[in-house]
Amino acid sequence: MIRKSLIILISIILLSSILFAEENLILDINIEGNRYIETELIQSLLPFEVGDFLTLDKTSKAIKNLYQIGVFNNIEITTADISRGLSVTIIVQEFPLVSDIKFTGNKKIGKRKLKDTIEIQKGSYWSPFAKQEVANKIKEEYKLKGYHLITVDFSVKEVIGTEVEVIVSINEGHKVKIKKIKINGNKLITSKKLLGKLKTKRQSLLRSGKFDQEKFDEDLIKIVEYYNKKGFIDAHVISYEKKIQDGHYYIDIYLFEGNPYYFGSVFTTGNTKFEDKQIISNFKFEKDDVFNLPKYEKFKQNVNAMYYEEGYIYSVIEEELEKEGERVNIKLNISENVRAKVRKILLTGNRKTKEKVIRRHLAIAPGDYFQQSRVMKSQQNIYNMGFFEPDITLDYQPINSNGDIDLTIKMNDKSSGSANGGIALNSQDGLVGQLAISHNNIFGNSWQAGVKWEFGGKTQNYDFNFTNPYFKDSSTLLGFNLYHTKKIWDTYSIFTNGASVRVGRPLSFLNYSKIITGYSFYQKKYEIDSGIDEEDISETLEELSEKGWQNTSSMSLTISRDSRDNYIFPTSGSDFTLYSEIAGGPLGGDFNYFKQIAQVSWFSKTFWEFALKVKWRMGFVTGYNGKVVPPDERFYLGGTGPDGIRGYADRSVGPREGGLREILFSTEYGFPVAGDQIVSILFFDAGDSYDKFEEFNFWDLKKGVGTGIRIQSPFGLIGFDYAYNLASRRWEPHFQFGTTF
Repeated sequence: MIRKSLIILISIILLSSILFAEENLILDINIEGNRYIETELIQSLLPFEVGDFLTLDKTSKAIKNLYQIGVFNNIEITTADISRGLSVTIIVQEFPLVSDIKFTGNKKIGKRKLKDTIEIQKGSYWSPFAKQEVANKIKEEYKLKGYHLITVDFSVKEVIGTEVEVIVSINEGHKVKIKKIKINGNKLITSKKLLGKLKTKRQSLLRSGKFDQEKFDEDLIKIVEYYNKKGFIDAHVISYEKKIQDGHYYIDIYLFEGNPYYFGSVFTTGNTKFEDKQIISNFKFEKDDVFNLPKYEKFKQNVNAMYYEEGYIYSVIEEELEKEGERVNIKLNISENVRAKVRKILLTGNRKTKEKVIRRHLAIAPGDYFQQSRVMKSQQNIYNMGFFEPDITLDYQPINSNGDIDLTIKMNDKSSGSANGGIALNSQDGLVGQLAISHNNIFGNSWQAGVKWEFGGKTQNYDFNFTNPYFKDSSTLLGFNLYHTKKIWDTYSIFTNGASVRVGRPLSFLNYSKIITGYSFYQKKYEIDSGIDEEDISETLEELSEKGWQNTSSMSLTISRDSRDNYIFPTSGSDFTLYSEIAGGPLGGDFNYFKQIAQVSWFSKTFWEFALKVKWRMGFVTGYNGKVVPPDERFYLGGTGPDGIRGYADRSVGPREGGLREILFSTEYGFPVAGDQIVSILFFDAGDSYDKFEEFNFWDLKKGVGTGIRIQSPFGLIGFDYAYNLASRRWEPHFQFGTTF
C-alpha cells in the first residue's frame, strides 16, 4: 500500500513539472517601441530565444543588457499565455535625440571648442548619463584654464516628436589662484627649499598661481625624489588637501620625513662571472656620503649593464637595503642564469637595400654571445649608412631553453636618390646655379653616382662620379670621377679637364679606419683676366698663363678613422684624416709638388643634449725639382668649408696668391632642436695661412664667433651661420652645404 502511494506521488510531481515547464516555454518574441535601434540588435542582446524556458534570472539579465547600451529610458518585459507556452513582448522607450546644442555664458572658451570637448553631436541620444558626461567635460576644460568655480546647468526644449534642443548655461565664475601652499611634517629640510622644487607656485607678481592637477601630482613625486637624494629613503607624501576659500586655493601637503641615512657597505652573493670587487667598484661613494637613492639606482644599473654587456640578459639582481644605525648596507643577491647567444639576426623594413650590404655594417654576428655595446654599434652603423630613417629599433626573442636569442633589427627606408636644382648667392662666386642628379644606393648595393652642373658668373663645373664601396662583394672600394671646371679668381681664370680613380680598403688592425689611394690626371690652363694691372700679376702666374694647357699627374694616399656615433649630429667619437698627395716627378706632368693635410675632430656630449665639437687642421704644400706650387693648390682660408673661418669672406685670409702652410682651429657647441634633423649651434673659428710655419703667431690668428643652424634636407645638410669678425667687428652671413666638421 505504501509503495503504491509513493508511485502515485512521484507521478503527480512529474506531471506538474511538465505542465509548469510548458507554461514557461517561449514560443514567440516581439519587440515594440524602438524607433532608431534595429530590432536585430535588441534581439542579439537577449539571453533567451524561441524554444528556451523563461526564468526570472534571464528576464533580469535581458533588462540589464538593454540598459547598458545607454539609449533606453524605460524597458518592460511582458508575457502572454498561448497554447503550450508563452509569448514574450519587450517594450522599449528610447531617449530623445539631440537636434541642436547651444551654449550661453561662455566667454573664455568658444562654442566650437566646447562642441569638440563634449563630443555630443546632432542625432546623439540625450540621457542623464550624457548630461552628466557633458557637465564633467566642460568643467574639466575650464579647470585647465584655472576656472574652478564653474557651474553648468541644462534646459531641454522639445522640438518635434522625439527630438530636443539642449541649452547649456555656463556660469564661469572667476579664475581660482593659489593663495598659499603649506608643507607639514618637515623638520630637517625647510619648507622654502621644498617649495622651490615645485612647479606649482602661489600667485605673485611674476607667477600666475594657476593650479594644474597633473603638474601638482608630478610635484609630489619631486618632493619625495628630493628627500631621497638627501638620504631620506623612508620619506613619502602621506596626503594632501586643497580647498577653496575666499575664491582662492589653499593647499596643505602632509609629509613623513624620516631620518637621513648614509652609505654603508656593499655585499654580493651568487656572482661567478665577476669578482666581488668588480661589482662593488660600480658603487662610487665616500664613507660619509648620504645614501642618495637615485645615485644608488644608477650604481645598480651599472651592475646590470656589466652583465648585459657580457650576454647575461636573464640575470636577476635582488637587493636588500639593511639599515644599521645611520647607515644602509647594500646586499645584492645575483642570479646570473644562462648566457645568451645570438642564433639569428633578422633584418626587416629594408625594401631597397640588399641584406648583404647591411650585414657588412653589423658589429655582431650569428653565433656570437650577446653584447650590448656591439648591438648598439650595429644600430649606429646602419643609421650612418644614410639609407634609413632615424627610427631604427632593436628587439630580441628567446628561442630555446639554452637562452639563445634571435635578434631583429627593424628599419625604414628613406629616399636615397635626388634630383634638384637651385640658385644661390655666396660671397665667393656671386650668383650660382646648380642642377644635380645623384643616388647613393643604386640597386640597393650602396653604389653611389651623381651628375652635377654648376654655373654662374665665376663658375662652370661639370662632374660625374661613381663609387662602389664593395667591389665584387669584397671590402675593396673602387671609384672614379670625370670633370670639367672653369673658375674665375680675382685676377685669373683656371680651366680644368680631367679624371681620377681611387681604390680603398679597411685597415683590419684599427677599428673604424680605412686607407684610400688615388690617381688623377688632368689638364689645366691659366688665363689672366683682361684689364688687370701688371703690378697685380705675379711672375709665376704670368709664366703659367703663357704656357697654355699643362698636365698634372698625381697620386694621393688618405688614411682615415671615423668613430662618430652619428654622422649628422655626433655626440661621441672622433674623425681623423691624413691626406698626402704627390704630383710630378716619376709620375710625369708639368707640375711638381707635395701636399699633406692632417685633420682631427673630437665629439663629446656635455649635459642634456648639448654636444661639443673640436677640430684641428694643419696643411703643408711645397714644390720640388725647381718647380713652384701652382696657385690653385695653395691654401686660402675664410668663409665656410674645410678651410673656413666664419666671419671672413671666402679666400680672404692669408697671402694673396695663397699660403704654403695653414693652421686652423674650430669649435662648435650644438643642441638638437628636432632630433638630429635640425640643430642649432654656437661656434668659434680661428686660423691663418702662411708661407712658412715660422711666421705663425697664435695671437695673430684670424678669429670669428657666431651662431648658426643645420637642417638635414632631402638635398643634404644645409646650414646658415651668422658670424662676428673679432678684428673688423663686423657681421658676416654664410650659407653652406655639408658640414664644417
